[in-house]
Amino acid sequence: MRHDPSQGDRSRALASKPVAGLGAGPGDIALPRVALPGTRLRVLSRRVVLSGPVYGRVGLGALFAGCLAVVVFAAASPSVLVPRSRFAFPDWLSGPMHGVFGHLITDPLVLSYGLSAVVLAMTIAYVVALASVRMLSMRTIVIAIVALHVVILLSPPLELTDVFNYLGYARLGGLHGLNPYTHVIEAARHDPVFGLTSWHNLRSPYGPAFTLLTYPLARLPLPVAYWVLKLATVLASLGFIALVWRCARQLGRDPRFAVLFVAANPIFLIYELGGFHNDVFMLLPAMASISLLLDRRDLWSGAALMLAVSVKFTAVILLPFLLLAARPWNRPQPISQRRGVRLLAGTALAAIPLAFASYAAFGLATPNLSDQSTLLTVFSVPNLVGLALGVGGGTPTLLRIGSVAVVLVVAVLVRRRGDWLSGAGWSTLALMCSLAWLVPWYIVWLLPLAALGTSIRLRRATVAFTVFLVLTFIPATVMTLTNLGFHPMSTPVDRASAARQLRLEQ
Repeated sequence: MRHDPSQGDRSRALASKPVAGLGAGPGDIALPRVALPGTRLRVLSRRVVLSGPVYGRVGLGALFAGCLAVVVFAAASPSVLVPRSRFAFPDWLSGPMHGVFGHLITDPLVLSYGLSAVVLAMTIAYVVALASVRMLSMRTIVIAIVALHVVILLSPPLELTDVFNYLGYARLGGLHGLNPYTHVIEAARHDPVFGLTSWHNLRSPYGPAFTLLTYPLARLPLPVAYWVLKLATVLASLGFIALVWRCARQLGRDPRFAVLFVAANPIFLIYELGGFHNDVFMLLPAMASISLLLDRRDLWSGAALMLAVSVKFTAVILLPFLLLAARPWNRPQPISQRRGVRLLAGTALAAIPLAFASYAAFGLATPNLSDQSTLLTVFSVPNLVGLALGVGGGTPTLLRIGSVAVVLVVAVLVRRRGDWLSGAGWSTLALMCSLAWLVPWYIVWLLPLAALGTSIRLRRATVAFTVFLVLTFIPATVMTLTNLGFHPMSTPVDRASAARQLRLEQ
């Protein structure tokens, strides 16, 4: 983390192409002015000072320290940092850092406010690191990212139980012979994973490709399956980040900003990677699809995208923009030579074996995307808009309007024929704003598109949305609002949503 780049690395950092980031100008992140011999030194502006390499390393160090602190406290003993740990917290779950630092604070209030403070501090460190990215060598960034992934690998699942839900559905089908698209985890209540899961009465919402890939884990002892899935998630995350780097190079841009923009995001670290979510298994083939398209390997690009859709349906939003990128607007071509046709052919050819595998395993049953889509989170955009308009929160009408708005946004952006990566990013942001069930780790869908696209406004919007999600999801926010007498889930619509969620969890 404290590696000091060589003079050669520093020279390359100074000589590299401009990085579009968070500033105001075309290059966006200003380099410090170097005073020539015999000239008078100027007082550096705040923006230039923050571009120094020391600040970048401090930012990366603060991100690592924040992650390490959360992991240490989470592994120490059962606490609010690890849901369901009060029911069971064996050594294989707590991880190798359990007990290393002795007895630590377990008070729920202190830990909740402590986690909130750490995530806020990491958000500030993230912005500082981005402002200093041009003064950091790629080697320093890679060391920091790998170190962050290693320390999180040693952690129990932070804040969430999704990794056990994945194992619950895998054991439901792979061990007990029950279809996870027609049965719920409650049907295998005797299974040892049951006490660690949360969605006991929710049919699996996860894609068939991901579900089938987890089936072999059902035959392993639960502790082994847990660590295999954790390790696979961390490796998939590193592969996804490596593809972000590759795409930046293919686009002729400095990859340091793109990599740091994605991998140093505090929500990505604490909630996505720390929660061992399956989004990275969707993003890996999705980014491969973009990279293959940039290499003009359109057939394989379409196949990779279909695999991403089969992991998580969200990836389908990329398709119209990949077609936009593949279409030769300047001259007509025979159908056999059209890149868009090859792209669609790739999706169709990949869809055949994927559909056959899904039918063989699950019959005509499909992922349950309807139940969760009707649930409301407190600070989802539809719920906040509904409260502001006085209609009682995220009503079904508002949700339908949001869905129509997403379709219109996609249609308008495709018609404009602008930067296709930025268009996909704006469409993804619109999709997130339309969701009734908005959780912070969904920001990972947007991060690589914003990092690789040309729109500075999209990058600023992504950072702003990151801050919004951090502020609305940290425990301190809900506790503070409750103390102030503000109860955003008190309307009939919100109470009905809470009752549905309780039924799905019990």
